[in-house]
Amino acid sequence: MCIKMKSMTGYGQSVVEKEGFNLKVEARSYNHRFCEITIRMPKQLLFLEEKMKKIVQQYVKRGKVDIFVTTSGTGWMKKDVQIDWDLLEEYLQISGQIAQKTNLCTNLSVKDFLFHEQFVAIEEVMIPDEEFVELFVQATKKAMEELTEMRSLEGKSLEADLRRRIQKIADIVHEIKAYAPYVMEIYREKLKKRVQEFLTNVYEADENRLLTEVAIFAEKANIDEELTRLKSHIDQFLKTMDDGEVVGRKLDFIVQEMNREANTIGSKANDVKISHFVVELKSEIEKIKEQVQNIE
Repeated sequence: MCIKMKSMTGYGQSVVEKEGFNLKVEARSYNHRFCEITIRMPKQLLFLEEKMKKIVQQYVKRGKVDIFVTTSGTGWMKKDVQIDWDLLEEYLQISGQIAQKTNLCTNLSVKDFLFHEQFVAIEEVMIPDEEFVELFVQATKKAMEELTEMRSLEGKSLEADLRRRIQKIADIVHEIKAYAPYVMEIYREKLKKRVQEFLTNVYEADENRLLTEVAIFAEKANIDEELTRLKSHIDQFLKTMDDGEVVGRKLDFIVQEMNREANTIGSKANDVKISHFVVELKSEIEKIKEQVQNIE
């Protein structure tokens, strides 16, 4: 069988180098109800943010994805001198006013400003071209392919565990269904014994009255519908795992319905043995619920 199910947890990275330029892309994904993508990259590359998001969305349909992009080297980078002309002009204006009012000579020169970080800053500027964009796309895809592979491998382990647990639930349901008919007979014998004890064996217990009481109990404690729905949910759960890749939300809904039926069985079936079955049933359902939270 082809494994389609994926975990929402994964990691992938890609490092590409060309002409003295190094580009590294890291991708991490976690559990999340929806698809949320956060990208952290140098501001020189922000013009590629939307392109990167579209690539990520091709690989991830559900989960929180954090992308980290770092660069080093030269290549497509060049240094550019940035001057804050407004601040510089205001500084010169104030200097002139001070000199005029105090009769002091400022003796300002170009050097006084060139090495002052408030006025002059050296920034790296990206000079992108089609070759660089292609390099960026390749690095992003490779990182996402690694992340997807890890999510698929973990999804394979999750699927194996879920199939084992859902089979255990099916076995418990089968045991409850096989045992349930005896509950009525056990209740009838208990009721008959209590009546006889109450009458101190002076009178015979009214068989018709006993049958009526047992029938009322049987109607209140009947769990056939709940067992049938629970079996249907099990079948639907297995079918959903085989249907496609993005199944986490649907599986979560089915598990909630299974838990609802288990609670109803526990409240209706007035029997110690069935109560024990229900405790075991709910324990397995809870474990499945925890696992389902990590499925895409």
